[in-house]
This record gives sequence, C-alpha cells and structure tokens, in this order.
Amino acid sequence: MIVRSSEEVEEDHQPLQGTSSQSAGRARNVTRGFLSAVAARAGAETDAVLLVVSELVTNAVRHAGGVTRFHLAAGPGTVTVSVEDASTIAPQPRRTDAVKPGGFGWHLVQALSADVRVSIGPRGKTVSAVLPLSH
Repeated sequence: MIVRSSEEVEEDHQPLQGTSSQSAGRARNVTRGFLSAVAARAGAETDAVLLVVSELVTNAVRHAGGVTRFHLAAGPGTVTVSVEDASTIAPQPRRTDAVKPGGFGWHLVQALSADVRVSIGPRGKTVSAVLPLSH
C-alpha cells in the first residue's frame, strides 16, 4: 500500500489467478483491507465498491483471459478501482434476460460508479471505475 498524503492511498496487485469466483473473492478481500486502511465507513458505499470489484474482476476472467493488474486508489471522497486484462476488446453491455443468467454486471458497474473509463492499448485494456466513498 502506498500512502501519498493523508487522503491519497493506493494499492497495486499483479495478476489475480484462478477461476472468476476465486479471483473475485481474493480481490474483494484485498479491497476490504484497503477500505479498512483508508478508514472508509462500512455501508452502502463500501458495498458498492465491493460489488464493482467483483464485477470487473469476474468480467476480466470470463471475457478477457484473466486479470493482469488490479489497482485501488483512494482520494478525497472517492475510490478508484482499476482492472487490467490482456484483451483489446472494450466491454459491451449485454441484453439482460430474466430467464438467462448474466448480463447485469456492466450495467451495475455503470450505475454504481460516478465515472467509468476504458483505456485500450497494444497489450490490453484497463477498466477504471470511480465511486464515491466517505472517509
């Protein structure tokens, strides 16, 4: 964990290996520790951060071959979750269907986040979501 100032904290992790549920679970555990370190109040905001972490990591594992980097950064009133993978294909919203599982994650990420950005480079992409977070 890197502390830049009293309100700017970052944590960086290399690949999260395993199945989507294993990787997402490990990412949530790292995120819980990070949120505790930045003195985030437990509640709807921290639950939203954990849900976005789960969705971004699961999407990277299921649709992009896995997570190549996982990064958390807290600033004044926000936390940024960044997930990198080796795919150069941007996430696409899927049509949701009440009888078929899936298709809700990308919509949830966008609904819960103040800002979502996708940066594509020659070695893959980074999906970053900025969420409000009271300290």
